[in-house]
Amino acid sequence: MTMDPWIVTLCEQLGVPIDDVDVSAILDLAKEAAHNVERPAAPVTTFIAGYAAALSGGGSAAVDAAIEQAAVLATGWPERVAPTAGPADATVTLDSTGNDSTDPSASNSAER
Repeated sequence: MTMDPWIVTLCEQLGVPIDDVDVSAILDLAKEAAHNVERPAAPVTTFIAGYAAALSGGGSAAVDAAIEQAAVLATGWPERVAPTAGPADATVTLDSTGNDSTDPSASNSAER
């Protein structure tokens, strides 16, 4: 893998312990974000997970926790943002007076 020397050098230059970098987990997180949110979310998600891990004290346990939390959020994202059926999505049938024929309170709106 040509990426391995890059990762080692980058970690050395940035002072990141190489043992704290789980490339497979990072790539899996990026994949989840790209597939479930949108492609540009992949690098941003991995950056934010790393930032969160640093804010939590750093180290492999903090990285693992941040990656796991972000992956769960990304995996469930389509369900969180999918439109739900509700009044805005319902078909309304109007009667001849322009009232919602399924709404009993609207039947006498002309008399109010």
